Amino acid sequence: MAVTLVLRSDSSDSSITFDQPRVVIGRGEACDFRIPDPSVSHRHASIRQRGTELVVVDEGSTNGTFVGTTRLHPHSPATLRHGSMVRLGRVWLEIKLESAMPTAQSVQVTKDLALAMVAEAMRREGECMTARLVVIAGPDTGREVPLDEAGQSVVIGRGRDVHFPIDVDDASRRHARVLRRGDLALLRDLGSRNGTLVEGTAIAADRDTVLRPGDQFVICSDVFVYENPAVEALRQIEALDDELLDSDEWNAVPPPPSTVDIVAEPMPPSVDPPPPSEPKPVIRQAFPRNERRTSTQKKSGWGRTDLIVVFLALVVMVLSTVGMLWLFRT
Repeated sequence: MAVTLVLRSDSSDSSITFDQPRVVIGRGEACDFRIPDPSVSHRHASIRQRGTELVVVDEGSTNGTFVGTTRLHPHSPATLRHGSMVRLGRVWLEIKLESAMPTAQSVQVTKDLALAMVAEAMRREGECMTARLVVIAGPDTGREVPLDEAGQSVVIGRGRDVHFPIDVDDASRRHARVLRRGDLALLRDLGSRNGTLVEGTAIAADRDTVLRPGDQFVICSDVFVYENPAVEALRQIEALDDELLDSDEWNAVPPPPSTVDIVAEPMPPSVDPPPPSEPKPVIRQAFPRNERRTSTQKKSGWGRTDLIVVFLALVVMVLSTVGMLWLFRT
C-alpha cells in the first residue's frame, strides 16, 4: 500500500511517496524520511503495514509521536487514515493513503529535502546557505554561480550562451558541466581542448567525476571550489542530542489544516419501521364431544363421570359404617 508523507511547514509542503512495508522517520541519515530538526529523534517513528492497514509506531523518541492531539505510547501502534496528521517533536506530517506512484530514488530525494529544509531555515536567519561554484584563483577570482536546486546543471566556458562565462582565452566555448545531485555535484568535461583538472589530473570527457563540498577543479587558469554550506549544517544538526520540549512547547504547536477532503463514510439508509399489523382474531375451537377435558376446561354442572364417582363414594361410606357397628356389637 502506497503512503505519501507530506512535510507541513510554513515555507512549503514537500512530499515523498513510499511503497514498502516499513518507512522509518527521524533525524538520522539512515532514515527513509529525514527531518533535520533537533526536536526529532534520530530514529523517531515508523509507519508499518499491518494486514490491510497502515499504522504508526513511536520508536521510543524523546518528544513523542502524536496522531492529532493524542500522544502514542512507545512501541504501541495507532491506525492511520487518509488525511491523518502526525506530529514528531515540533514537526507535522500529513498522511495520504491514495493510489500514487512511489517516488523514484527516494533516498536521494529525502536527502535533497533535508538539505532544502536546512538551507531555508538558515536563509531565514540571514545566512547564505546556497550551494554554489566559486572561483578562488585566476582571472575570474571572486565570481560565483549558485546551484539552488537539486538537478540543476551549470555549463562553464568562454562562450556567451553558457551559464557561467569565464574570461580565459584557453578555455573552450563549452568547456565543462557541473550537475548538482543532493549534497554532491557531478563534474564532466565536455570535450574541451585543454581539459579539466581535478587534483592535477585531467578527467575523462565521457564520465562524471564526483565533487564533494570543498573539492576543487581547474579550468585553464581558473580554480573553482564546490561549496554547499547546508551539508555541514545538516551534519551538525544530526550530531546534536535530542532537544527536549517542555509541555508549553508541545501545546504551542497546533496541527495545520488538512489539505485532504475527508469524505465521511455514508450512513446506512434509514429504514422505516413496518406499519403495525392488525391483531389477529382469537379463534375458539370447540373440543370434540368424546374428548376428555382437563380440570381447567370443565363446564359447570354434573356429568356422567361425576355421578359415578359420587355413587361409589357413598357405597364405601355405607360399608364402612356397617363394619364399625358390627365390631362394636361383638
